[in-house]
Amino acid sequence: MFEKVKETADFIREKGINAPKVGVILGTGLHNLASKMDQDLSIDYADIPHFPVSTVEFHKGKLIYGKIGGTEALIMQGRFHYYEGYDMKQVTFPVRVLKELGVEYLLISNAAGSMNPDFSKGELMLLDDHINMQPDNPLLGKNVDEQGPRFPDMSAPYNSDMNAKLKSIAASQSAKLHEGVYVSVMGPMLETRAEYRFLRIIGADLVGMSTVPEVIVANHVGLKCAAISVITDECDPDNLAPVNINDIIETAGKADIILSNIFEEFIVNA
Repeated sequence: MFEKVKETADFIREKGINAPKVGVILGTGLHNLASKMDQDLSIDYADIPHFPVSTVEFHKGKLIYGKIGGTEALIMQGRFHYYEGYDMKQVTFPVRVLKELGVEYLLISNAAGSMNPDFSKGELMLLDDHINMQPDNPLLGKNVDEQGPRFPDMSAPYNSDMNAKLKSIAASQSAKLHEGVYVSVMGPMLETRAEYRFLRIIGADLVGMSTVPEVIVANHVGLKCAAISVITDECDPDNLAPVNINDIIETAGKADIILSNIFEEFIVNA
């Protein structure tokens, strides 16, 4: 894995990508930030050595490099999930590559369902903490000491300074930004009524199928990170309707404009 990370980073550098300051992982239906970038280069995941290829219809599968307000950034337009059949080391491989390339800050987005009755569809939530219910872990196996410690601390997985800055930006833009706990499950099926009740009881506000593996690896390699969820559906077990994926994508697209504005200002002032 260590050698593959270096080989992939070298390939990307040879394309002219040098020391981007901010890395961004965009979630389902979230693509607006890329339009705010002065793009220098776009590479299909399929053309990058050792990179997985996104199989999800709503993930574009491109690595985009350029500047946002003068700050060099690298955007992953589409991510990987355990439910696609990849192992956790493959899912989180790009995070290690971003660190190897010199990225200092990692911004992550996702689409998620809300069990919190005070949160509404189309709103945003800043992740303050998470619960990992994925059945695998990207740190299993022999540790590579050059990449991080055997037992990385997870007492504060989301960087407090980054979170404070994102909250300040949201307030300055009059954007509603909740703060709470995200639980990551395997998927790809959506939850039952009983599962939503259980997830709420154990302390989660939102549920999704991503983000936590990437955050674990970001903490392992010492990469500062923050994450914002777009709330795409309300998961009230007493009033649960069948999920309409097109409605989820439409909701994500509308909220993505607000999310992108927040991320843009963070990057400009990084």
